Amino acid sequence: MSSRTKRIATGIDVGTHATRVVIVEHSRGEAPIIIGTGISETRGLRHGYIVNKSDAIRSIKNAITNAEKMVGFKIKNAILSIGGISLESSISHGTTIISRASSEVTELDLRKASAEAEENLSHLTNKRIIHRIPLRYKLDNKEVLGDPIGMTGTKLDTKMLFITCLEQHLDDIIRTIEELGVEVDEVVPSPIAAGMVALSKKQRSVGCALVNIGAETVSIAVFENDTPISLQIFPIGSTDVTNDIALGLKIPLQEAEKIKLSGPEGIYSKKKLDEIIEARLYDIFELIDSHLKKIGRSGLLPAGVVLTGGGTGVATIEDLARAVLKLPSSIAHPAITSGGKHVVKDSSWLVAYGLAVYALQKPGDTSENILSDIIETLKNWVRPFLP
Repeated sequence: MSSRTKRIATGIDVGTHATRVVIVEHSRGEAPIIIGTGISETRGLRHGYIVNKSDAIRSIKNAITNAEKMVGFKIKNAILSIGGISLESSISHGTTIISRASSEVTELDLRKASAEAEENLSHLTNKRIIHRIPLRYKLDNKEVLGDPIGMTGTKLDTKMLFITCLEQHLDDIIRTIEELGVEVDEVVPSPIAAGMVALSKKQRSVGCALVNIGAETVSIAVFENDTPISLQIFPIGSTDVTNDIALGLKIPLQEAEKIKLSGPEGIYSKKKLDEIIEARLYDIFELIDSHLKKIGRSGLLPAGVVLTGGGTGVATIEDLARAVLKLPSSIAHPAITSGGKHVVKDSSWLVAYGLAVYALQKPGDTSENILSDIIETLKNWVRPFLP
């Protein structure tokens, strides 16, 4: 009989437009379910970093309080997302000589190679590394498929992806959360968290780009071999589309936001509105294609581009992405299970939900345990149909 001890995990996504909190419950032998959500309009942030702390505290507190009311208990720990224009990725290489006399590769050798790769990074002033991802290992100049631990050789080379952000930005957001009585267990880049639940394992394995069009920023995370290989943030977003409509049609911002999502409704020229929207979206996708060219993946991602975020509400966005990027393009349509209590279908919740799923894979509930729970759940479902 498997243990029915429940684990609770919380993800907090502080976006420029909205703050979202997702609380997930997981029991051995069952699939994780969402038991609480909270949302509030974010204030005091600009391009993902805090510009007014008191406003930020109030808005984040509202989202946390809403989630706590739903579940009936206080949130004590959470995984926090980090985004904004200071988030970026860098690739570096490290080399080490195998330490054991037997020439067997150990965990220590991996750490030494990773440490040298970190030392070889440049432009780390005022930045902090928040994610380290090994992309490739070579043993005696021959590429290793998978983990090299246990293999024998003389020299180990590693290629590492480091994700960094401004230290001040990171400290500000962590202090803000902890002043509300919630301890931050770990910080995860927003695109990485969203990729865990927005993309399938097959998409992440064959090659896929996850593009999040937020209010003031656009992020792109590229995955291959089930691993993030690149991340980039651009200081442009769906708010720029709204501003363009307001200027082009000479209307208030509130009205511009409404017709951006619902259409001109016969009041304004649909042709002119489409031209305004497509011009700005074209600029966004040109930036994305330039990044894909930079990393050698332009037109070379078999699983294409998956679009998420509040900016994906524009009707023609898939067709435009497909035309500019020359890749299959689709909008993420998550159907996040929630045990019948709360169903989250909006892709703007993917980061917060991904954070909670990430927390469940931490020590104490490994991915192998979660996999065994899914298998056990399937067995329990099939068992009544067996002879």
